[in-house]
Amino acid sequence: MTLQDVKLLAAKGEGLRIEFKKKATFPEKIVRELIAFANTSGGSLLIGVDDDGTVSGQRYIEEEVFVMEKAIHALIFPRLEYELFSLKLSEKRGVAVFKVPVSAHRPHYLKESDRKHAFIRVADRSVQASKEVWEILRRGKNPKDMVFTYGNKEDILMKALSASDKITLKEFAKLANLPRFLASKTLVRLVLANVLQIHPQESEDYFTLKE
Repeated sequence: MTLQDVKLLAAKGEGLRIEFKKKATFPEKIVRELIAFANTSGGSLLIGVDDDGTVSGQRYIEEEVFVMEKAIHALIFPRLEYELFSLKLSEKRGVAVFKVPVSAHRPHYLKESDRKHAFIRVADRSVQASKEVWEILRRGKNPKDMVFTYGNKEDILMKALSASDKITLKEFAKLANLPRFLASKTLVRLVLANVLQIHPQESEDYFTLKE
């Protein structure tokens, strides 16, 4: 990757597959962006780039790279594959690019104490994955023909979707008078069967019929 490539990436602005950071302050939070890329569509984290896309560089970029790599290896599970490009703008300033492919080992997660947090990319933001998204990522790695029984709860769901186009887990559980865990299992199963599509959100995911 050349400096021209970095400038072209920066010119696109932040989005589903691009994130800018001026420096690696709080690397334990920045690794969430890398996890989200690996769990979603892949992407590039640019360090030394301003929020407006200006490639201004960062002093002693090697130190920024060091703290990021330390955090990646200590906090992300399973092990994250990435490419690293470090380029000089001047004797003391440089930029770094962490390029992450969509992972065959997803979901990747951040391990904090005894808690695990997976993240996904939604537009230009990295958000915590819901239990349903986590399960879909985990089981969707090896797609198989999904067989399920079409019963009363599925009938209620389809009628609701024909009336309002989308539904949340909470709405479905209430409408079908189901425990949350059973409503969740039903929705996940239908996503894996390519009947439904999940739309992850920062607040609450919603589901639509697969087009």
